[in-house]
Amino acid sequence: MNIASPAARLGRAGLIILLAGQLLPMIDFSIVNVGLDSMAQSLGASPAQLELIVAVYGVAFAVCLAMGGRLGDNLGRRRLFLWGVRLFAIASLLCGMANSVWLLLVARVLQGVGAALIVPQILATIHVCLRGREHTRALGLYGGIGGLAFIVGQVLGGLLITLNVAGYGWRSVFLINIPVCLLVLACAHRWVPDTRGEKPVSIDLPGTLLLGLTIACLLFPLALGPVWHWPWPCLALLAASAPLLALLWRVERRQEQRNNFPLLPPALLRLASVRFGLIIAILFFSCWSGFMFVMALTLQAGAGLNSFQSGNAFIALGAAYFASSLLSNTVVEHFGKVRTLMFGCLIQMAGLLALMLTLRLVWPQPGIFNLIPATLLIGFGQAFIVSSFFRIGLSDVPTEHAGSGSAMLATVQQTALGLGPILLGTVLVQVLHVTQGNYLSALLTAVAVEFVLMLALLSRTLLVLRAERRQAALKQPCRS
Repeated sequence: MNIASPAARLGRAGLIILLAGQLLPMIDFSIVNVGLDSMAQSLGASPAQLELIVAVYGVAFAVCLAMGGRLGDNLGRRRLFLWGVRLFAIASLLCGMANSVWLLLVARVLQGVGAALIVPQILATIHVCLRGREHTRALGLYGGIGGLAFIVGQVLGGLLITLNVAGYGWRSVFLINIPVCLLVLACAHRWVPDTRGEKPVSIDLPGTLLLGLTIACLLFPLALGPVWHWPWPCLALLAASAPLLALLWRVERRQEQRNNFPLLPPALLRLASVRFGLIIAILFFSCWSGFMFVMALTLQAGAGLNSFQSGNAFIALGAAYFASSLLSNTVVEHFGKVRTLMFGCLIQMAGLLALMLTLRLVWPQPGIFNLIPATLLIGFGQAFIVSSFFRIGLSDVPTEHAGSGSAMLATVQQTALGLGPILLGTVLVQVLHVTQGNYLSALLTAVAVEFVLMLALLSRTLLVLRAERRQAALKQPCRS
């Protein structure tokens, strides 16, 4: 249940402010990629440190996401939205002022926490304040922001770095957030209604801390181990992730038995559709963010494209994603969510094969236009996969647990987005080391690894589709 003040109506101006707030954290997933080479030169960052700069934002976002949603329910969603925007602005300023990799990493973590306070309040406010056609239209805009943010982030980031406004270079991709944050803060009090949950909801602090520790024990060894030649501390941290995961499961079961609100509800994990949704999240979203990282880094450091050219190389992918997301509802209605997922996997995999062939033919001069056919396919397929993700993951979740199910899927989704650059980035770095700096071989290997992971997702999708057909065949005689 939710409550709102008597005047809690979300008008067009309020919706624009909320969507502007959503655009900030979404853009920061992609805008950083076009500045990787500039950061490496300015801060002396190694490829492993670049992986961490991208990854820690997504991981902090993931770990704090559910907590941000529950704090908004308890303390007021507009209040938490404003806290998040303030923290995001301060963190962006620190990112722009950072004179070392480690300060930049700390600032990126703070950015992720700010994003986790912002994003849950937007969807909850829309859900509580709007009904009917307005609600449907607002959700469509909310879903389309991802594709729009992707395009804006790539192009705007490349343009800012190339123009080198006031000599700020890559720092401008962070500093540009500050005026937007100030504008949102100035308008939100007047136009965004304040809502909150009817009853206070407990926050799963033990689960949140254990999830953060588990991810850290995976993230840092995978990023730094190959560079440091796997010293024993890296191996020890990596080994510690398994018992920490087991402890997390025990803590979550205890929370559930006490009728609290666990971060990862074990009852929901027993549902086959939820487990399949988590498989989609882990395989696809880690591939997605990892692909963006290795492509951007290779185009700049390997092919010599500047930041603006690198950003523009992804316009076709983002535009195809946006267009496909508008078609996805119709496709799901006609073919079903599992078949739509299958179509998305097949289209994206065809795009990955086309990309590998294109790179072999045009290297060392990949350009915006010769990458368009392959990236169009990749972006078009990705939108079908994303549109199926929450539909499949929440299909069997009881309505009273819809909030917990959404938070759990979103947490794993954001975790995968954070870990993706580490996984495919490690492949890229290892092949670069073996081939003595051959970026083409390194990128082709990373894309091939992504293709194999997508093949695993396609195989699992076909098994689910076959199970659905068997269930339908068993029900048919009963109907007759």
